[in-house]
Amino acid sequence: MKKALLTLLVLCVAFVGFAQNQPQDKSKRPSPPAQAMGKVNGKTITIDYSQPSVKGRDVWDKSGKIAPYGQVWRTGANEATTFETSGDLKVEGKKLPAGKYGLFTIPGEKEWTIIFNKTAQQWGAYEYKQTDDVLRVTVPARKAPQMTEKFTINVANSGTVSMAWANTLVDFKVK
Repeated sequence: MKKALLTLLVLCVAFVGFAQNQPQDKSKRPSPPAQAMGKVNGKTITIDYSQPSVKGRDVWDKSGKIAPYGQVWRTGANEATTFETSGDLKVEGKKLPAGKYGLFTIPGEKEWTIIFNKTAQQWGAYEYKQTDDVLRVTVPARKAPQMTEKFTINVANSGTVSMAWANTLVDFKVK
């Protein structure tokens, strides 16, 4: 019991120390904040995320260090990525009500699962709960035409949301 309490105390102190060492100005972080916006059929889509860089690493590393295949990923860095829509949408043909969601993904070599979770505000995916998922869709992943150093999300007015990082490109359709 004492060992468990000591371990918990050490973890709490480490987390507080980590949080205190994060720059107050988010633009100074190693993975700075970014925003993708677009209008699809008169509805505004806003995606807030942070942009990790490849920095010569294997970002889809199976060891679990960055964004491993087959595991829930925060879809960026720092706080979980958020997806907000001003009106009801269809994502890959499935209904997504207006609102703000945590946007998580499960990367894979050939396909990705795109997850809209009702818990929008959280750090990373550490508190992610599948029971809070509002919608999941699966889309193909493909080799990008060029390497993308910083993780980038784009929302096209045509309704295509694109995510690019390293040599991978993933799109999903919104109507």
